Amino acid sequence: MSTKYKATTTEEAYFITITTVGWIDVFTRLSQKYNIINSLKHCQEKKGLEIYAYCLMPSHLHLLCKATNGFILSDVMRDLKKHTSKQIVKTTIEETESRREWMLDYFQKSCEHLKREQKYKVWQGGYHAEIVETNWFIKQKINYIHNNPVEDKIVALPEDYYFSSARNYAGLENELEVVLLDLF
Repeated sequence: MSTKYKATTTEEAYFITITTVGWIDVFTRLSQKYNIINSLKHCQEKKGLEIYAYCLMPSHLHLLCKATNGFILSDVMRDLKKHTSKQIVKTTIEETESRREWMLDYFQKSCEHLKREQKYKVWQGGYHAEIVETNWFIKQKINYIHNNPVEDKIVALPEDYYFSSARNYAGLENELEVVLLDLF
């Protein structure tokens, strides 16, 4: 497997994007959003994940982050995706979801080409990771992350989007603590 766009080093920050199969808008329900937020909190507390910026969009998650305390970010991302896949499927089955049958069928069909036995596939294979090397890159990616919901016309201002660290940087109520960076 290629290591291009993989977070294989320790103690370095990365810009990461993980995306649902078929870009399905899984994160339109509050319970599905909290599946991700709670899993990120767990990774912060137990797996050395340090998050500087994030935005949970309907079909994908952007993170500016690094693994600390000897953890490897690729392992953290693998575990995060594995756990959240199970939670997303469980929530889709157990809670009200008008697209339940369609989503579960899509998740099942996304497994047909896989070599290992798997019932559902929620996330696209791998993830896109770019190493952070300059302050310019940090500013550019944080602006990109925070403006993602503005570009999609979900909100008018970045800090109005509740599932984004733009709220943290604006000093507003938020669901996920992040390490604030001085962007100047």
